Amino acid sequence: MSAEPKRCGWCGTDPLYTEYHDEEWGKPVYDDQILFEFLILEGAQAGLSWITILRRREAYRAAFADFDVNKVAAFTAADAERLMNDTGIIRNKLKVNSAIKNAQLFVAIQKEFGSFAKYIWGFLPAQKPIVNDFKSLIAVPAKTEISDAISSDMKKRGFKFFGTTICYAFMQATGMVNDHIEGCIAK
Repeated sequence: MSAEPKRCGWCGTDPLYTEYHDEEWGKPVYDDQILFEFLILEGAQAGLSWITILRRREAYRAAFADFDVNKVAAFTAADAERLMNDTGIIRNKLKVNSAIKNAQLFVAIQKEFGSFAKYIWGFLPAQKPIVNDFKSLIAVPAKTEISDAISSDMKKRGFKFFGTTICYAFMQATGMVNDHIEGCIAK
């Protein structure tokens, strides 16, 4: 009988969670569509567990035009109402409205910087992922000076549901930081 491979403890044994951990979390993302997807999903996750959002990811994909930022940025009040009636997503009016507003702000950043990826990765030294060497989950921070700086800049631009803790989770999800613990198979 072989031993289970070592993974970060937060993903447990749920197959959806372990696949996300092994295949996505901590892997660098430079594609604006995927960055937008995580911006929407991380904002939706505020106050909830990540597995709750992960289980609804396909419903979010359908509800938010396959995470096409230009389409979401053009959503109307009728679209917001449609989203509020969509049982597949978290039906929180503040989160739904902020997702649409954040899409508009995301597009503005794309116009200003050429891409959202150039903007967000520009906060990192040499625009390279930060690879941490934590031995246990307890050592992993909930926020850093960089997440504080990104969150502060985005807040000044009008983004909602992107405080420093959500920002750091976004950074982990999109591989801006690699916080897989020492010995993890996905490190």
